[in-house]
Amino acid sequence: MAEEEVPKNASHASSLTSFMKSLASFNGDLASITAPPFIVSSQSLVEFSQYWLASRELFLAAAKEQDPEQRMVKVLRWFIGTLRGQYCSRNEKLGSEKKPLNPFLGEVFTGKWANGDDEITLVSEQVSHHPPVTAYSLWNDAEKVSVQGYNCIKASLSTTMISVKQYGHALYELKAFEETYLVTLPGLHIEGIIWGAPYVELDGKSYIQSSTGYKASIEYSGKGYFSGKKNSFKAKIVKNDEPKKALYSISGQWSGESKIKNETSGSEEQFLDATKLGADELQVKPESEQHEMESRKAWSKVADAVLEADYDKIHQEKSKIENQQRELRKQEEEKGETWKRRWFTEVLVKDEPLYMDLCDKAGVVAGPSHSSSSSSTNGADPAKDKNWRFVRQQYDAGDIKA
Repeated sequence: MAEEEVPKNASHASSLTSFMKSLASFNGDLASITAPPFIVSSQSLVEFSQYWLASRELFLAAAKEQDPEQRMVKVLRWFIGTLRGQYCSRNEKLGSEKKPLNPFLGEVFTGKWANGDDEITLVSEQVSHHPPVTAYSLWNDAEKVSVQGYNCIKASLSTTMISVKQYGHALYELKAFEETYLVTLPGLHIEGIIWGAPYVELDGKSYIQSSTGYKASIEYSGKGYFSGKKNSFKAKIVKNDEPKKALYSISGQWSGESKIKNETSGSEEQFLDATKLGADELQVKPESEQHEMESRKAWSKVADAVLEADYDKIHQEKSKIENQQRELRKQEEEKGETWKRRWFTEVLVKDEPLYMDLCDKAGVVAGPSHSSSSSSTNGADPAKDKNWRFVRQQYDAGDIKA
């Protein structure tokens, strides 16, 4: 399905006004609010996992590096390279951020980036609906590189913007070196709502913690009233046993150019130009070959209605899917059953010693009880909290393939 900007008409102003009034009086999770059809995307949130790969080169670069310090630099470069796609590519393409379709429980999305026989595979699955959680995994068998994780967002209204906390994390793994990197997720806020042209800005901090003892801290900021540039960040890489001695300092715009300074030698060079990343095309099966649970096939009628700006049809087709899902949950409850996840399983935090150690070294709370970069331990319980983990054997033995 292709995304296109939905044409505007005279009724949009009143619809937006009503939407803003509903936001102002709403006290729950804003993810459950029905947005005006003209700011609805034709893409489901379960597809957003594809943005973890900005380019094949960045994703695989650390696997080809022999020096552990430089591997840390390249993992950070890969992560910064993902941000443009994750948080501002839709704004650039559509003119403003659109509200993605809320995935239904069990919805899946698959694809691959192929370079001859050398493939990077993507699988993404909606493993929970209340709260909404999307789990994902990308892997390349040739270089033994993979990333897996899950994401949950909770939104609230703050003055004229929507503030979003991200829960979950990613684990980037280099099996050839037996290394794992914990990647936490930044906070964000959505501005421009009141003008009908929403866009995303990152805020707060996030971290990358290596099992080899290197840590990257990333701090995000945007354009203020009098100074600053949008999509700005600054980062530093340290060793855990020397936290006050920066090895490298990186700064710039995650959506554009950034520089890296070697704090030992004093040399400085370009770190990344996100605008020049090679566009690696994700190959997705034609809808005719997809399973009924695959995202683009399941939402095809809604997507067509969005692109046609047929707002009545958007509502009708979305309602059909949502009502069907409510009926399935009702039937499961009556039978005492729970939905069986296709590729992911829940694992107790206490049973993941490496993950807990990485969280401890990064200074963040282990488990999904807090936003992924939180240092508050209030409410965290490793004996009860669970993470979602990818089970490759279930994918290999399953009926849905990328």
